[in-house]
Amino acid sequence: MFAYLEGNLAYKSASLLHMDVHGVGYEINITLQTYAKMQHLDKCKLYTHLQVREDAWVLYGFADEEERTTFRQLLNINGVGAATARIILSSLTTDELERAVSGEDNRTLEKVKGIGAKTAQRIILELKGKLTKQKNTSSPTAVIHNTTQEDALIALVNLGISRGMAENAIKKIDNASSLTIEDLIKQALRAL
Repeated sequence: MFAYLEGNLAYKSASLLHMDVHGVGYEINITLQTYAKMQHLDKCKLYTHLQVREDAWVLYGFADEEERTTFRQLLNINGVGAATARIILSSLTTDELERAVSGEDNRTLEKVKGIGAKTAQRIILELKGKLTKQKNTSSPTAVIHNTTQEDALIALVNLGISRGMAENAIKKIDNASSLTIEDLIKQALRAL
């Protein structure tokens, strides 16, 4: 719903910001990594993730697109909620997390509050190979010039289909790069 917010910082703490955007105050939950980059600023731009729950709408903010993407990938892991994902990204930078996952370093993940051995193994299993790909495609040009397959993947995820299932469905389609977005989405839905 909100891609990013840019405005004046009315209040700052290690876990929360209040951002004034043209007279509207947004309460934004942040990680310690984001706070470290924002603590001396009066105005900033945050990439956001809106979580809609039964009892509240919670807005999360990140200093860069890479951290937001990693947060969203953590949310896709069974047993990892927004609070746990935020704790992970407060304890580890995205580079440290990527090294821990690629090196299958359970101990680093288990040092994070609330992460046990089973959750650490699940995080490694689910994120193995995904964080490296994300770094290579996180440049602004990659976002501006989406391919048809990326656009279809985003649309499928927005329809409520898990990212993994959507990726697998798109991979099953022959000549996917020659299809229009609409046709690719229709065929991916049939492949599910």
